[in-house]
Amino acid sequence: MGAVNTENKPASKSPTLALLALTLGAFAIGMTEFIIMGLLPEVAESLQVSIPSAGLLITGYALGVAIGAPIITVATHRMKRKQLLLFLMILFIAGNALAALAPNYGVLMVARILAALTHGSFFGVGSVIAAELVPKEKRAGAIAIMFTGLTLANILGVPIGTFIGQAFGWRSTFWTITVIGLIAWIGISILVPKVKASPSSLRQELGVLRRPAVHVALLMTVFGFGGVFTAFTYISPILIDITKFSANSVSYILVLFGAGITIGNIIGGKLADRKLMPSLLGILVLLAIVLAVFAITDQYKVPALITIFILGIAAFGTVPGLQLHMLNTAKEAPTLASTLNIAAFNLGNALGAYVGGLVIDVQFGGGLAAVPWVASIVTVVGIVFTLWGAQQQKKSIKA
Repeated sequence: MGAVNTENKPASKSPTLALLALTLGAFAIGMTEFIIMGLLPEVAESLQVSIPSAGLLITGYALGVAIGAPIITVATHRMKRKQLLLFLMILFIAGNALAALAPNYGVLMVARILAALTHGSFFGVGSVIAAELVPKEKRAGAIAIMFTGLTLANILGVPIGTFIGQAFGWRSTFWTITVIGLIAWIGISILVPKVKASPSSLRQELGVLRRPAVHVALLMTVFGFGGVFTAFTYISPILIDITKFSANSVSYILVLFGAGITIGNIIGGKLADRKLMPSLLGILVLLAIVLAVFAITDQYKVPALITIFILGIAAFGTVPGLQLHMLNTAKEAPTLASTLNIAAFNLGNALGAYVGGLVIDVQFGGGLAAVPWVASIVTVVGIVFTLWGAQQQKKSIKA
């Protein structure tokens, strides 16, 4: 698995269909990641565990992503990229089928972790392939198209999966995801070409990680995206306790946020293709401002709704740019670095959730009301690292 194809021409006769196959795989994986949130009561009752214990199935998945991403990539470094994607989808299908059949909580946890092991590597390798399917000036847009599967999983996949699980039992939802994963496997096997790549060794892949620019790129992702989850993790209590929305309204508001992240993902990809670092800096500044504004508008219903929609746009507007920047930074051996960047997104999620919880627990600056302010500060840290990354990029170009 070697360097990114830098020729300014498509690597596939049907890049759109190939990207759609990758997007469907991303949709299935995103649906698996978030579906437990909608089925916690059903899973807890069926397996006779507490709601908090059922909630650990989400934590287990997140840890599986963070730990599995580098392990899977290193263990499979000799595989060609398309073969690796197909292997990952087989693991994903097996994990979800095992979840559907799980006789107890322990087996379900193992199934969740098995499925999670594929997450980071799929998005990491998928980003590299997506970038190679299209001309150089459209690479960020191609990455954004693949990540649209993840955003649509939030808007469509989780609500539909929750409805299926509530109507026919939670196991039926995992069978549905298994079928979607199988269709994605077939699509990838038929539509995604065997992209030529310059050969690289495991030493070359690991050697890239010694570069300071790669470390800075990872920190850009952790803090730049971490601010989103500092606030979003606690969006429900903010909307209920501060904005005074009813609990039933929150799910509809989250759909509004989901629409925002879908739009932001596409816009972010187009902007990154035009001016990568300037657009990424601009979106991060917008994100920091929106989070700070939310600390004020969350006291009023209509302004809060408008802010949440814009927050969604700004949040995922960063994703294609952050991923493309990592590919550019580690272009000699991008696979492991790209996969680690996906793990960095999840680390940012975990860091943001921890920081936001800490703010609430210690009642810093008013507890829950201070969370958006602190989220904005976390994003500002990401902006600082992005400025550092832009400076490194300029020095690299001059050299």
